[in-house]
Amino acid sequence: MKLPANTNSYLWGAALGAIALAVVGFGWGGWVTEGTASRNAAVAANDAKVAALAPICAVRFRAQDDAAIKIAELSKASSWARGNVIEKSGFAIMQGSKTSDSDVARACAEILSNPTTPKT
Repeated sequence: MKLPANTNSYLWGAALGAIALAVVGFGWGGWVTEGTASRNAAVAANDAKVAALAPICAVRFRAQDDAAIKIAELSKASSWARGNVIEKSGFAIMQGSKTSDSDVARACAEILSNPTTPKT
């Protein structure tokens, strides 16, 4: 079988085009590998869980009889220790769970130590 004379040029063009397409697709086109997509999905799921559960934790913490005193104590703790204070209090343990989630506890502490001001 005899190939056309310019087949070599076509093959080089196809190879360089495929490489260029891959570089543009992965670099600027938003393509990702399966591993990257899985990691991104896990991070998004954790962020959604924290966003949903942290306000519940804050409401439960504020429902204590001595909530004002506890929030003042929480505000005195260092920003690194606030999540641990919430974890030890037990309010970061959600119904059906046996342990607290440290991400939820940190977000809950952030909500409690930075109350929003009402809009007028």
